[in-house]
Amino acid sequence: MERRAFLQRLTATAAATALADSVRAAEPPPPARPNIVFAIADDWSWPHAGVYGDKVAKTPAFDRVASEGVLFARAYTAAASCTPSRGAVLTGQWPHRLEAGGNLWSHLDQKFRCYPDLLEAAGYRVGCSRKGWGPGSIEGTGRSRNPAGPPFKSFDEFLKGQPKDKPFCYWFGSHEPHRPYAAGSGQKAGINPDAIAMPPFLPDTPEVRSDIADYYLEVQMFDSQVGDILKALDAAGLAEITIVVMTSDNGMPFPRAKANCYEFSTHMPLAIRWPARVKGGRKVEDFVSATDYAPTFLEAAGLKPLPEMTGRSLMPLLVGADAPKRDHVFVERERHAACRAGNLSYPIRAVRTADFLYIRNLEPDRWPAGDPSTSLGPGPPGYGDIDGGPSKTWLIEHKDDPKAARLFKLACEKRPAEELYDLKKDPAELDNVADRPEYAEAKKRLRAQLDAWMADTADPRAKGGGAEFDSYPYVGGRPAPPKGKAKAKEKQ
Repeated sequence: MERRAFLQRLTATAAATALADSVRAAEPPPPARPNIVFAIADDWSWPHAGVYGDKVAKTPAFDRVASEGVLFARAYTAAASCTPSRGAVLTGQWPHRLEAGGNLWSHLDQKFRCYPDLLEAAGYRVGCSRKGWGPGSIEGTGRSRNPAGPPFKSFDEFLKGQPKDKPFCYWFGSHEPHRPYAAGSGQKAGINPDAIAMPPFLPDTPEVRSDIADYYLEVQMFDSQVGDILKALDAAGLAEITIVVMTSDNGMPFPRAKANCYEFSTHMPLAIRWPARVKGGRKVEDFVSATDYAPTFLEAAGLKPLPEMTGRSLMPLLVGADAPKRDHVFVERERHAACRAGNLSYPIRAVRTADFLYIRNLEPDRWPAGDPSTSLGPGPPGYGDIDGGPSKTWLIEHKDDPKAARLFKLACEKRPAEELYDLKKDPAELDNVADRPEYAEAKKRLRAQLDAWMADTADPRAKGGGAEFDSYPYVGGRPAPPKGKAKAKEKQ
C-alpha cells in the first residue's frame, strides 16, 4: 500500500511539473531590456518646438519622437542651472540632496549613485557624447569619468562598437542652444524675427527679436543633431527597442529665464518614444520632474529604483497604466555663477501647480541676478547670473526707459521673500499677488506644501540651514569672456 501510494504521488507530481512547464512555455518571454538614448539640450525652453504650436521653430526630430511616442505638456527641470539639473537627472534626486552638486561648477561625489553606472553594472554598455554632467570637476569625487558615461566622439562611433547581444545606454548632451550666438545668424538662416511670439518679460525690440532668432537657430541645430541619431537607429534596426528621450536641462539664456524659477526658467520640452512598449500619439498633462528619468530608466531595464531616489518612474504614464495624478512639481536653485560678493548663492524653493506658482526667496536681501557690479560675460557689467548677450545688454542700457524699466526690475532688482502668481490670470508671471488678501488661503496652502516637501526630502534649508552651499568651491574660476563659440561651449 505504501509503495502504491508513493507511486501515485510520484505520478501526480510529475504531471503537475509537466503542466507547470507547459504553462511557462505558453507564457510570452519577458521583454528584452531596451536600449536608452537620452538627448538633452543646453538651455532650451518650452514651448519652442513645432509640436507645441510654435510657428517659428522647426523641430522635425522632436515632433517625430512626440508623434511616435508621448508628448509631455508639463515637464520641469529640478533646477534652472546646468550642473544641478544634470545631477538631478543622473541621480534621480533633488539638487539640494547632492551637497556641492546643488551648485553650478561643482563636484558630484561618488556616493551619489548615477543611473549609467547602475545600468553598466547590470550589463549595459554605456557612452556619452559632448556635454555630460557639468560643468564641474570629478577631482576628489572618487570618480574616474564623467557621471554620464565614458566619452565618444559621436553616436555613430558609439554604435560601431556595440555588441549585438548587449543593451546600451547613451547620453547625448548638445551644446546648443547655449550662448554665445553669432549675431544675426538666425535671420541669415531664414528665421523671421517678426514672426516670433515674444515672451512678455522681455522688451519687444529689434535687437531682442534678432537675439531670440539666433537662439531659435541653435534650437534647430540641436533638433538636427538628434535627427541624425534617429536615422542611425533606423538604419541599424534598433528604433523599435530603443527608448529615446528628448528634453533640456534648463530654460533659455535670457533675462528672467535661465537661473530663475519662473516658467521660461524651468518648463522643459519633453517627448519620449519606445515603440516596443509605448503607444504613440499621446499627450500627458501630469506634472513630471527631471528627477523622474533615472528611476524610469532603471524600471525599464528591470531594475528597482534606489531607495534614495526622490523621483518617480514615468513608466505608468508611458504605458497608460492607472496611477495617481501628478498635480504639482517642485523646482529650486542654489549658487549659479560666481557673481556675488563672498561667492554667495541665491537660494530659491518653489512649487508649481496648474493654477499657481509659489516661490520662496530664502535670502531676499541678496541680488537675484547677481551683484550689479559683477559680471562674467560680455556686455555691460553686473547681474552675472544672466548670460551675456544682446538682450541683457539692451535691457541694462535702457533700464531707465519707460518701456523697459519694469522689465529690468523684474529681471534684476531684489525680490520679496515670497512670490505668488495666479497663472490663470497672469500666465507670464509678471504680477506678484503674494500680499493680496484674496490670495491668503492659496499662499498658506502652497507654503505648507513647500515646507513639507523640504522637510521630507531632507533639504538643508528646511530649518534655516544651507550655509554650506555658499562655501562649496566654485571650480570654474573667473574665466575671461571666450572669443569663439567652441571655446565658450567648453567653459559653460
